[in-house]
Amino acid sequence: MSRPPTPVPVADDPLARERSHLAGSRAALRAMREDAESLDIKDVTANWVNAEVLARQIGERIKSLADLSDTPLFFGRLDYLHSPGADRAEGAEGERFYIGRRHVHDHDGDPMVIDWRAPVSQPFYRASKKDPMDIGLRRRFGYTRGEITAYEDEHLSDPAEAAATSKLLQQEIERPRVGPMRDIVATIQPEQDEIVRSGLGGTVCVQGGPGTGKTAVGLHRVAYLLYAHRERLARTGTLVIGPNRSFLHYIEQVLPALGELSVKQATVDDLVAGGLEVRGTDDAAAAVLKGEARMAEVLKRAVYAHVTMPAEPVMVVRGSRRWRVPAYEIEEIVRELLDRGIRYGAAREALPQRIAHAVLVQMERSGEAPDDRVQDAVARNTAVKAAVKAIWPPVDPAKLVLRLLTDADFLAAHAEGILDEDEQKTILWAKPVRSVKSAKWSAADAVLIDEATDIVERTHSLGHVVLDEAQDLSPMQYRAVGRRCSTGSATVLGDLAQGTTPWATRSWDEALAHLGKSDGVIEELTAGFRVPTDVITYASRLLPQIAPGLTPVASVRENPGFFDVRPAETTDQVVAACDELLRNEGSTGLIAADARVPELAEALTAAGIGYLAPGEETTAETRLTLVPASLAKGLEYDYVVLDEPQAVVDGEPDERTGLRRLYVALTRAVSGLIVTHAAPLPAVLAG
Repeated sequence: MSRPPTPVPVADDPLARERSHLAGSRAALRAMREDAESLDIKDVTANWVNAEVLARQIGERIKSLADLSDTPLFFGRLDYLHSPGADRAEGAEGERFYIGRRHVHDHDGDPMVIDWRAPVSQPFYRASKKDPMDIGLRRRFGYTRGEITAYEDEHLSDPAEAAATSKLLQQEIERPRVGPMRDIVATIQPEQDEIVRSGLGGTVCVQGGPGTGKTAVGLHRVAYLLYAHRERLARTGTLVIGPNRSFLHYIEQVLPALGELSVKQATVDDLVAGGLEVRGTDDAAAAVLKGEARMAEVLKRAVYAHVTMPAEPVMVVRGSRRWRVPAYEIEEIVRELLDRGIRYGAAREALPQRIAHAVLVQMERSGEAPDDRVQDAVARNTAVKAAVKAIWPPVDPAKLVLRLLTDADFLAAHAEGILDEDEQKTILWAKPVRSVKSAKWSAADAVLIDEATDIVERTHSLGHVVLDEAQDLSPMQYRAVGRRCSTGSATVLGDLAQGTTPWATRSWDEALAHLGKSDGVIEELTAGFRVPTDVITYASRLLPQIAPGLTPVASVRENPGFFDVRPAETTDQVVAACDELLRNEGSTGLIAADARVPELAEALTAAGIGYLAPGEETTAETRLTLVPASLAKGLEYDYVVLDEPQAVVDGEPDERTGLRRLYVALTRAVSGLIVTHAAPLPAVLAG
């Protein structure tokens, strides 16, 4: 009979010690949450409004302290040679810090886990053998379902130990993707960390090919900024802008997993809708023209054309006295307001006060002593109000845009020298429209209305905006986003090679200029962590045609991935490829030209294979997502079947846009890709 193994004391078992620290950290986190839940605010608030605000803040605090059982509370450890910030005298004692997603402290307030965003955590991402940053030991942890199962050490200050690639880091990067996008706090690379920790005051534009982690970098930068500038951003707000709802649903859990619950998400269409229902579409030529920055000047001319110089004086009657402001004096006031370049609506509100002030000057000259109340009363005088209405009438932005798009003479008057006759005809609607409500507005029209609205009244600015998949925005859309961060900063994320709109961004310098952030810094990420080597090499054949001069992504993954190109004469063979990939762990995406999706859906159903729509969360039972190529951008799957590449190209208005759409579709796979085709492959791939 064999004896049970002798228990190893925790003090002599490093893994047991780390597990003990994890258990203690989780207990401390529970205590922090219980303390927040037990707070009594009945006697500390002055009124019900304060009570509501405080209760909401406490509720958010409680949510942020949730212990997610499958999410490691810490993922690394740093052993400093000396205490950070202390005198580094010989014999000075160092400190040990566990690095995690959030700060955790014990009942005495001593830290058990340090937030990854804290300055003391930075060496976890930046330290190297060349620059150890006073780190004696960096330890990475391997987890299985939330429990520590392995660890890996680097003695950065030991010259006898050679630099080596982290196996745990590779495993974490290559871990199967099931469900929504996850954070990358355990795998942030030095070049990514530099972007993440860049200051709030500057705008950063990140050019990154498929799998370089640009979206994750942008989201983690938001989390870092909220940590470093929480009070300021709590006042001014933050916003993440994505290309579509499916994409936003895919990324929506990243920030909450990092304890950040206050960041809002939207698409550009959401931003500019303003209660307007978009029911129409533009052809490519009209959409491109409406999206050009030239339209901003047309709109500005049309708005300010409503201002007319006075032909008559203003007569103000107060009691038995009459005060006359001559037309030339009012004209001087109007011209001064126009020269100041302030918003149309703000100038309109200032005009009656300026006229009233002219009256008060006359009163003072006559020996009266009027005060501010008299000036306000004069500004509300019927004669003044009538003059303002005639000189500076109110403008409805939607009605203005409707008139520009339906009244050829009105458009010609304000587009002269900006749009030629053919261009004016391109954006004019063929049929008259009765009203704003009955109009079938397009997405580009909504952006024009948003621009006109900003000319009338300044758009509220946020503290920081993240703009993802930015390469697909038109100049007018960039302007719409720029208005939302005119007094703040932005993180712009994109890949010029993945621009799939007729108005796709040509250069980031140009994009930043339209955004109003010409001083923004452009960074490039070229190390690929998501897409396997064989897949990205195949997709990069398209780059000379779709983005000449762009640096190809170089995969840093040790696993080359699974890759195959095979003929498939029937949809049954496409379904068979899906069935083959579903035998692997993780998620599978079937990406196809939009026109082929219904046929493939029918074939999957006939074969008894369940599938999801983009953005829907995968489950253990259903791990296949059927993805129209137009919605594939920004999504990722462990395995992908790409159906009929030529059909993806043919589904776009021109070949370059089609090849860019194909590039996007080819680069969604994390572990393996099967390309199936009955029609010949595009020539650039066949080679």
